[in-house]
Amino acid sequence: MTDAPTVGRIFIHPIKSLDPIGVPEAVVLCSGALRHDREFALFDDEGKWINGKRDWRVHWIRSDFDMTQYTVTLKSVRDSQPQTFHLLEHQRSLHEWFSEFFGFRLHLRRNFETGFPDDLESPGPTIISSATLREVGSWFKIDQNETRRRFRANIEIETSVPFWEDRLYKDPGQVAEFRIGKVSVHGVNPCQRCIVPSRHSTTGVATDNFQRVFAAKRAATLPPWAAASRFNHYYRLSVNTRIPALEAGKTIRVGDVVG
Repeated sequence: MTDAPTVGRIFIHPIKSLDPIGVPEAVVLCSGALRHDREFALFDDEGKWINGKRDWRVHWIRSDFDMTQYTVTLKSVRDSQPQTFHLLEHQRSLHEWFSEFFGFRLHLRRNFETGFPDDLESPGPTIISSATLREVGSWFKIDQNETRRRFRANIEIETSVPFWEDRLYKDPGQVAEFRIGKVSVHGVNPCQRCIVPSRHSTTGVATDNFQRVFAAKRAATLPPWAAASRFNHYYRLSVNTRIPALEAGKTIRVGDVVG
């Protein structure tokens, strides 16, 4: 690896599928996840997640978290005033707020140990580079912040090289071992994307032909350092990771060197 890129931004998503918050540092849990990331998730009465894949109305909810106080302030397109709830003490009120918004009964569940990752085999932080966000945004004429919000990665690496993060995985059956500051990380595979990145992050309006255009551009710009065998299709972006349990309790910080 070259250029010694550094961690430029860290994001956690306290309630799965809702807005992220930027943090200066994040503690690694025993599972390899970052503390407070996807710590809570919404479920219906059948025990199924309510997320952006299932219901595009998630994009209409704005959330602002204070994890030092364990509070969330919620507002939707239907609200005249935001409402603030304690994530643990106001569970019933939170259930009522979300149930009223979606029109069916919902429950907020918590998993402090692992959170609720999409990929249970690779629950570590997802990684992308700032240059990648700029490049992908240029394909659809959207700015870097909107691209960031659509792809929802945990760690953004500051570098001028698009797709630098494609160095962080190998061929099937192998992992790429690297460090973020003092934390040992295993890169597993390029993340398979869902419908969510095709939609505007706050309106839910879909970009026409997003997946087709993305896949064509991704194939055309795949860097020589990417393990091409990982691409059974090209609708993949960012890197899924695992962090060994021995790293639990360590901290990843903005400014940490990646390599």
